[in-house]
Amino acid sequence: MTKRIERDPIYRGRRFSTETIELCVRWYITYRLSYRDLVAMMAERGIVVSHTTIMRWVLRYVPEFEKRWDRYARPVGTSWRMDETAVSVRGGLHYLYRAVDKQGKSVGSLLRADRGMAAAREFFRKAVAANGSRWPSTVNLDGNAASHRALRLLGDEDPKWRSVDVRCCRYLNNIVEQAHRAIKRRCASMLGLKSFRTAAITFAGIELANRIRKQQFSFGPGESVGSLKQLWDRALRPVSPVHGWGQSPPSPPPMHQISQAAPRTKSRAIHEASLRCSRKIFDAEIFRNGSARSQAARLSQPATESTWRNASPQQDSRPAIQRA
Repeated sequence: MTKRIERDPIYRGRRFSTETIELCVRWYITYRLSYRDLVAMMAERGIVVSHTTIMRWVLRYVPEFEKRWDRYARPVGTSWRMDETAVSVRGGLHYLYRAVDKQGKSVGSLLRADRGMAAAREFFRKAVAANGSRWPSTVNLDGNAASHRALRLLGDEDPKWRSVDVRCCRYLNNIVEQAHRAIKRRCASMLGLKSFRTAAITFAGIELANRIRKQQFSFGPGESVGSLKQLWDRALRPVSPVHGWGQSPPSPPPMHQISQAAPRTKSRAIHEASLRCSRKIFDAEIFRNGSARSQAARLSQPATESTWRNASPQQDSRPAIQRA
């Protein structure tokens, strides 16, 4: 009888442990590793996992990890620099909208199939919503006319956008242009993004890793967290009414084991041995009794020509003259 270990609800039904899943997802979005690189690294730890399994973990858990990290997000500045960069998805060009403040802190990102007015308007709406309705005071844009037009249309929707100062200064956007390099370097180790959904989630995970590297999260005063693993463990703790705010149930053991066996006692071992061996003993007794009865019946029958013909030379009891 095995004893079930309490797990985070998002990991229930998974064969692999919580530590293995979080490690693969964290390493993939943080470092320039491919899925097959992670397969080889997990094999050195004694874990056999497919690269497609790791990909499904990334698609499943990156949105959930974003929600849990956003609980500790620090507010960004009100002076934004916005720009879009071209990325390849399924062999075609798509555009990743990104914005940073004047300190280089990431404001938001959004993947779109084009760079029109609708895409720019959606990005600005999402950026304001992601920052707790914190409106920018200044937005610096590039020469894309669609972005300027989108901000004017947003002013018709909400009067707050009319108070935003829109500028078009090339050198002020150097900071966001340099921030694109992290995305470009990370995409170099990928074989290619085959679908829009996969690309959107992957870029969101890379952006999350960049925000962690820029120290855009705070766990409150007095919270001294050292390594990157400790940061992730602190941020991913679920909010459970049983264990309290920010406290998670005990983690399961590493590798594949996700359940703990009950303690083995002497009486239980004897009981299991009797259950395991009773059928074999019963079958052996039937075989011995059946063999003895058949041998006695064969010896009680008179010897005939057919039995002598079918018998082997060792079993033939006729005299040597008759056998010849």
